[in-house]
Amino acid sequence: MADWGLDELNGKTPLQVADKPNIDDLTLKGRAGRLKNVPKTLKPGSDVANMSVFGYDPLKYYSGRGPLEAGSLNLKLSDEDVVFRCNFITEENGKLKSSNAGHISSKEANILIDHLNNSLINKNNQFGSLLDNNRSLKSIPIFRTGLTYKHLFVVKDVSLSKVDMVPPHDIIGKDISSYLKLDGEGKVIKDLILQSKEVLENHPINKKRIEKGKNPANMIWLWGQGLKPKIPFFRDVYGIKGSVITGVDLLKGIGIFAGLDIINVPGATAFYDTDYKAKGKYSVCNLGKQDIQFVHIEAPDEAGHDGNIEEKIRAIERIDKYIVGQILDNINNYGDYKIAILPDHFTPITIRTHSRDAVPLTIYSTTDKPDDVKVYDEFSVVNGSLGIDKGHSLVKRLLD
Repeated sequence: MADWGLDELNGKTPLQVADKPNIDDLTLKGRAGRLKNVPKTLKPGSDVANMSVFGYDPLKYYSGRGPLEAGSLNLKLSDEDVVFRCNFITEENGKLKSSNAGHISSKEANILIDHLNNSLINKNNQFGSLLDNNRSLKSIPIFRTGLTYKHLFVVKDVSLSKVDMVPPHDIIGKDISSYLKLDGEGKVIKDLILQSKEVLENHPINKKRIEKGKNPANMIWLWGQGLKPKIPFFRDVYGIKGSVITGVDLLKGIGIFAGLDIINVPGATAFYDTDYKAKGKYSVCNLGKQDIQFVHIEAPDEAGHDGNIEEKIRAIERIDKYIVGQILDNINNYGDYKIAILPDHFTPITIRTHSRDAVPLTIYSTTDKPDDVKVYDEFSVVNGSLGIDKGHSLVKRLLD
């Protein structure tokens, strides 16, 4: 939800103009500062940033985004499995028009994933012939379904873990060919991406989407690959048990590898239409059952990628009212507690992708004295008593 000042908001950020009385009250009564969730040597992705939020140093434990998401799908990975994140995208005139194929539905996407797998196994087409023509593929790769546009591609070939792929949300509106200059082992990934258009563009689902004025899922994009992570259980590191509430496979995957309980919430879509009330309700129901609870909401990030100021503001306000508000109405029944409010990373509207800025943090504690910060936003917290710290220190700070 963090952003840069916007001309459309007279130089203010969505956080500064959003009506968020609960979050501001926590800040008024708490302490503020900033966190560096992304080390300088790593890209500012949700995978790296959220690993920090969960209390794990990404420089020590990060191995790629794909395998983290595989954890949420209960995929049994071997040490040779390389897992790519597979987006459905929209290609138009050689450019990447949409990094999420117009937020294609899970129902439509599942059918297209099956079509990709069937085409890959079929050696009579160019897509399937890649298996025979590229020795780097040591076994049949498999596309695995996730949610909406977010899926996985699994292949047994450790050499492919080093292919340099850029996230699709970083190249919206840019020429695809400029980001597929891959030789050697990476050529097979390039070929899969380019030839996926031949497989997908005339599929009935995409024809219907075009007829309805929607972006077609006419190409895949493979990125964020890595090997199975080796993350110690959260309870072994911090001596407490915890849970995760999220609609995003990545966050669920980190939680599963960390041995945290995953609380699945009906209506959690990881988009603007996610059921905020249900997330707040399930969080309240889980209070007292765990020592720590991570509640994640994806909508502000999606709004940043879409360049949608109104939806970003609306998402912040709904988080404040339906999630933070419900928690505050019920948490006093459980004695002393701490609440931390923070994004994992910035997703500025002006660039429609992530940046590595230190994120605003506020921590309210029933036992600590407040500092002088009055409201929660990117600029006010700079003067907070918490200063600026590494992201993976957050959990330890909450336990002190």
